[in-house]
Amino acid sequence: MTAITRDPAPPSVDADLLAAFRAVPTATISDCLDRMPVLSGLRAFHRRGGLLGTAITVRVRAGDNLAIHQALEEVRPGDVIVVDGAGDTSRALVGDIMKAIAESRGVAGFVIDGAVRDTDAFADADFPCYARAATPRGPFKSGPGAINVPVCVGGWTVNPGDVVVGDSDGVVTFAPDIAPRLLEAVRAQTARETEVLAQIRAGRYDGRYARVTTG
Repeated sequence: MTAITRDPAPPSVDADLLAAFRAVPTATISDCLDRMPVLSGLRAFHRRGGLLGTAITVRVRAGDNLAIHQALEEVRPGDVIVVDGAGDTSRALVGDIMKAIAESRGVAGFVIDGAVRDTDAFADADFPCYARAATPRGPFKSGPGAINVPVCVGGWTVNPGDVVVGDSDGVVTFAPDIAPRLLEAVRAQTARETEVLAQIRAGRYDGRYARVTTG
């Protein structure tokens, strides 16, 4: 067995600040961050419900989930398991057993740049799971791997402790230190879009939506 390396867990994010993003669409967050922070190519496998939490990051060898098992021994309630599986879909990295473990420990969800299996278990539940594909073939459990290191998921760098938001459109992440000013930008963008929609419904739309840089 190859050892799993790990860095210390990141600081927790203020719960009230985190909760302020619960109903914010990922599209709005992406718009307010220059349309950059999107984990491309992942789709939801769960029934419904949004994802919100902080990243505990995991890097694995393609098709090997030993480091994910070890990360599940270190999670805190509200953590999101974000896995850099190099986009490999030849073997599933999580399934119904690991889902049950994660739920029992208060994990907020899975984000897997790789494959999953036992998809009926996810489809019948509201536990958030985003992944690239599904396959019945199971994983190796021999390592190597790393926990709480910067990872690349869907072409985007995710750092330990980043805020993770997911909805039916996909998943975005951002550093917690920008959360207060991002929240201001999100609220301003939401107000602009609300005004545009009201103009459309009233038959007074003036074309302004085509002249802004977001949306």
